[in-house]
Amino acid sequence: MLALSTPFATVFHPIPAGAKLLALLLCSTMLFLVTSLSLHILFLIGTALLYVSQGTAFLWFGVRLLKPLWIFIALIALWHVFTADIPQGLIILIRMITAVSLANLVTCTTPTDALIDTVMRLFSPLKRFGVKPKRIGLMIALFLRFTPVLIQKSAHLQDAFRARSAKKSTWKTVLPLAVIALDDAEHVAEALRARGGIDGT
Repeated sequence: MLALSTPFATVFHPIPAGAKLLALLLCSTMLFLVTSLSLHILFLIGTALLYVSQGTAFLWFGVRLLKPLWIFIALIALWHVFTADIPQGLIILIRMITAVSLANLVTCTTPTDALIDTVMRLFSPLKRFGVKPKRIGLMIALFLRFTPVLIQKSAHLQDAFRARSAKKSTWKTVLPLAVIALDDAEHVAEALRARGGIDGT
């Protein structure tokens, strides 16, 4: 199980995780505060330039990471064409692509343990209120590591369905994927219990 990472060495790798997370927070907040289509286009161009600055191969690597979004892009585009609200639809699409691209850039150029350590330090002051940073860190680690695995297993299910039927898989692979996800979650829970639970790791 591998977290989102890149085989390319970039200038973003040496930047501390805290600085990148802070920049991501500020950029994401700005994206949702701005309502101008032209500004959103500039943000998207700026994000693309961050990828391009590290080479064409890295740009296409970033584009491939957006593959899971295409179904949402298609649905949002169709809805706003149907409602004749294309400018607002473009803003939503560009905002989503930009935000996810920036998040991918941070995630794939930052070691998972550095991200988790930074988040745990941020939540440390909340211990007095009953918040357990170790559990939050574990939750983030599981999310980062299992998301690529579930995407890969979903692709395998779709390939298996296409090998047995000429029809499109569409929703028919959702239930098997949900069962697989629950089974994986159960195995992880058993492994944690065998090691003394979350607080015992």
